[in-house]
Amino acid sequence: IFLKAYKHKPDFFSTGEATLYLFNSGAQQLFEVKAFHEERRSWFIGQTVQQDGRLLFVTPMDPLFLILYYLIKADKEQGKFQPLDQVVLDPEYPSCPLLLKCADVKQYIQHVTEEKEIGSQKFHKYSQEKTLKWLKKKVNQTVKALKSNNISVGERVLASTFINSKQITDAQEDYVRYAHGLISEYIPEDLSKELLKYLGLPELRSPAPEPPLKKRKLSDVPVEPGEDYTKFNSDNLKTKKVS
Repeated sequence: IFLKAYKHKPDFFSTGEATLYLFNSGAQQLFEVKAFHEERRSWFIGQTVQQDGRLLFVTPMDPLFLILYYLIKADKEQGKFQPLDQVVLDPEYPSCPLLLKCADVKQYIQHVTEEKEIGSQKFHKYSQEKTLKWLKKKVNQTVKALKSNNISVGERVLASTFINSKQITDAQEDYVRYAHGLISEYIPEDLSKELLKYLGLPELRSPAPEPPLKKRKLSDVPVEPGEDYTKFNSDNLKTKKVS
């Protein structure tokens, strides 16, 4: 099923991108589907060859990340409290209301919204303050998972930011920064920057290029030839004919 979600690509920060997700039976759990693809790869299935050699990875995903897209959009357009079923709507992706059926969504929606209750109906409005607090917990959980699995992130942080290794000395900061990068793949760019500040991480900047080295001057004494080579230019020198 295709749903609209934020992905960390320049063209989709404000509009969202169509991405493949999977629901289990009853739409109680959401899964993200990622494809690992290499050229000239096929599968042998029984006595046949399947040309599509992609390897699909299916991983559980928190539906709040996808719901965030619609909450932020509604807040920018209307800026008022609304029922969730009026917010999570999209004519291009009619299956998106299934997100509200996922287990515990209505319980955990308070982590990213302000809530009002009138009679028996609840109304919600996007809260950036609550969202940043919730995202910080996600970052901390990611850091814990990285450490428990003995995953080194220092070199990955350097590679992704193209900075001098001398600028990073704190291993804990490396983990937090790397986890922030992973979480940022599912949120808009402006929210990612706010989260960076909320985590207390300075924005990394590439160092200014160093000026080219000047050629070293070895001596002030002019270099002169040790032998007069002009003598070889004499008109008197002639090639003798061998008889």
